[in-house]
Parts: sequence; structure tokens; C-alpha cells
Amino acid sequence: MGNLQLGIRGHDMPKASFEDLVKSISDAGFCCTQLALAKAITEFNVGSEAMTSGMATYMKRVFEKNQVEVSVLGCYKNLANPDEAQLAQIVDSYKHHIRFASFLECGMVGTETGAVNTEYKYTPENHTDRALHIFTENLKVIVDYAERMGVCFGIEPVYKHIMCDIERTKRVLDAVNSPNLRVILDPVNLLSAENEKHHEDIIKGAFELFGNDIDVIHLKDYIVRDGEIISRPVTLGEGRLNIPYLMGILKQNKPFINVLLEDSLPENAQQSRRYAHQCYDRA
Repeated sequence: MGNLQLGIRGHDMPKASFEDLVKSISDAGFCCTQLALAKAITEFNVGSEAMTSGMATYMKRVFEKNQVEVSVLGCYKNLANPDEAQLAQIVDSYKHHIRFASFLECGMVGTETGAVNTEYKYTPENHTDRALHIFTENLKVIVDYAERMGVCFGIEPVYKHIMCDIERTKRVLDAVNSPNLRVILDPVNLLSAENEKHHEDIIKGAFELFGNDIDVIHLKDYIVRDGEIISRPVTLGEGRLNIPYLMGILKQNKPFINVLLEDSLPENAQQSRRYAHQCYDRA
């Protein structure tokens, strides 16, 4: 089906042993995945102490056997946590994931972009320059480590987090100024009830501002309910996102980019997969 590299998050698949999970991703017609270790794997320890080269080698063999690529190793922790002890643990966890990614030879380690509280929740302060400075300075430490380990680090802008729009995303990219810092673009995560009607302009603007840095796409649809953006469990093509428009941009500018279904359910993943391929093939 064209050159669309379509995948799915491991923890959006039915719970299974690790080897059965990887096989089920392949059997479902997906060629890549986002792997959040603790969310997807429960049969054995995947804590920092367990993230050895041996575990990575074992996982790599299983993925290769099933012809599934790990596009993103997820580590979605708050890099703007104001508690120094908690932040130190978060930084340590990122470094473990980056080292593990180098063993696993996966695409990148991925994260969202934090909040200025320990609860990791929305507050208007997230959108201040002070918050952006805190996040950027902490991010530099992580990206420096990623550079030394030869690993890319992907940041995902989210409206309720600190890197909340495409302009702030560009500011972070310019401030860190590293070839190892990449963008995971999820158009729906940039939306609010106030701006969602202009989502085609936001997508276009992202590609104009930092298109060269976009490395992975998260793909989901959405509806608006009670002033909130709702994406789960909306099937692709049944919500408000102009998916054909997005696929047209990807086909022209990013052939073979990894596109990962997000917030899907086992009941609608196949319908969403087929719709994504149809939109891409027709673009």
C-alpha cells in the first residue's frame, strides 16, 4: 500500500506476552511501533535496573523476526518537575532509556514537554516564558547525553504542556540547536476548542516552521465535546481531523516517515489502519 510506514503503540494492542505482542502487531498489518516499556510489558521487569544490553538484544531479535521496527521508545516524564529529587530521578530515567535505545537500535526516545508542577497537569503557567526556559534548560542536559550516545530524542508538542504550539516548538529547537533533537508531530495534541477549526493552518505552519525536524507522526482523529478535544476512542475518518490533507503533505514531503496510530482500540484499529492507507494512496 504505497510507501506509508504505518504503526501502532504497543500499549494500544491487546495485552499479551512480549513475544505475542510483537507478533500481533505484525499480524495486524503494522510495520512499526511505539514502545513504552512499562505500559506494554508486564511479564518481566522493565525498570531501569533491568534495561541491559542483553534485554535489548533479546527484544531486537523478536522485533526483527516479526519485521517490526521500534520507531519510538517512549519515556513520557516531566522535564519541568519543580521537585529537585523527583527531577533527578526523571533525568536518570531518560538517560537509561537513551542508553537502552542505543542497544536496541530504535528510531528515537520520545517525550512530551512537561508542566511546572509535580502533578504533570495543565496550568496557565505552563504557557509562560519562564516555563519554557525551565523546560529548555533541562532538555539541553538530556539532548547532550543523547548526542554522546548517538541517539535521537523526539519532543512532542502538546497544547496543555509547556511546548504548547508550533512557535514555542521552534523556539525550543533553535535554543537547543542539536541535530539529535527531533519532533514527534501529533496534530491533535496541538488543538484546543478555540483553535481546532484552523487545524489545517496549524499543520501547514508546523511544516513551514520546522518541517526538516519532523521525524515521526502520531495519528488520531478527534471530536469536540463540552469544550474539550476528545480523541479516544474516535476511529480515523469519523472525527474532525482533515486526514487526507495531512496525508497529502506527508506523501509529498516525508515519504516513508513512520506514522503511529495513537489512542486506538483493538476494536477500531483495523478500520483506522485501512482508512489511513486509503487517504495516503489517494493523496
